[in-house]
Amino acid sequence: MPVFPRMSRLIESRWMELPRIVAIGSGVLQELPQICSRLHLQGQALIITGPHTRNVMANAIQDLLEPEGYRTEILICSASRLEEVDRAENAARESGAGFLIGAGGGRSIDIAKLASMKADLPYLSVPTAASHDGICSSQASLTVNGEATSVKAQSPLAIVADSKIISQAPARLLAAGCGDVISNFTAILDWQLAFRLRNEEYSEYASALSGMTARMIAERAADIRPGLEESARIVIKALISSGVAMSIAGSSRPASGSEHKFAHAVNRIAPGKALHGELCGLGSIIMMYLHGGDWRMIRSALETVGAPTSASQLGLEPETVVSALVRAHEIRPERYTILDSGLNQMAASRAAEATGII
Repeated sequence: MPVFPRMSRLIESRWMELPRIVAIGSGVLQELPQICSRLHLQGQALIITGPHTRNVMANAIQDLLEPEGYRTEILICSASRLEEVDRAENAARESGAGFLIGAGGGRSIDIAKLASMKADLPYLSVPTAASHDGICSSQASLTVNGEATSVKAQSPLAIVADSKIISQAPARLLAAGCGDVISNFTAILDWQLAFRLRNEEYSEYASALSGMTARMIAERAADIRPGLEESARIVIKALISSGVAMSIAGSSRPASGSEHKFAHAVNRIAPGKALHGELCGLGSIIMMYLHGGDWRMIRSALETVGAPTSASQLGLEPETVVSALVRAHEIRPERYTILDSGLNQMAASRAAEATGII
């Protein structure tokens, strides 16, 4: 990896939002009532979940909290839209909730973190899969006008990640989580580029933590297998570390660069074809090639954990990949990356072919 650039710009004072409690382990969900008590949480718990995760997690949370004196209400949200955030916020206010719990996948946790912030309440993150770094981060992903948009929210007061439950999630979700973390490699390179060429604020600490997290997944790729609790723990810890890096930086910069722009561009052209982490992994291979780095290492790590390394594995046409590469710089134009000078179609096609993506 390149040497981290030395800071030459004073970063303004900012607050870092970090979880007070992080509980990871087999059966740790049973400790949720004690965690709520330790955090002095009071009032009703509004549990935000999805139609498929209610039985997996939300009902269990309800059964754990109510005997301990907590009133609970379950709200099922089916889409990552602002309307669902507003519905959750209104439900929290009308029920007099004291705190929210995001129980499920990325959608449930993102809605909980945004609704809780708008209602000025704390929230707890209780994931059912290790598929994304939103488990810990203060950033939320919403669909606005048909496009995925990153929105500033708040970090969870606590994270309760039960590896027994998470290890039972579909293997594809675990592999997607690995792709999301591994893509930190190129996000850091883009951040350093923006620091050198645009004098953007840069945190060596956040960058180092993000890079260490990506290396941990790449180096332990052979140990990550579906259905194993230890594998789930490895990926959960990496995703949480990635989220902490973003909290330290005060933005998603340590974990979101050109590879994320590519992922969002693909979703514009062919929505619903792939998981977020899968597309970030594909994008990271190409972006590392453009940066002149070891893209083969990234591809090998993704292959080892069972993540896709070609467009055909995701049912994407070569034209979709090339078009996404050409148009990716249009996504979040304020965020400078290696794509921001713009790739022409020939260069995009060459990069995708050279790396075996198409």
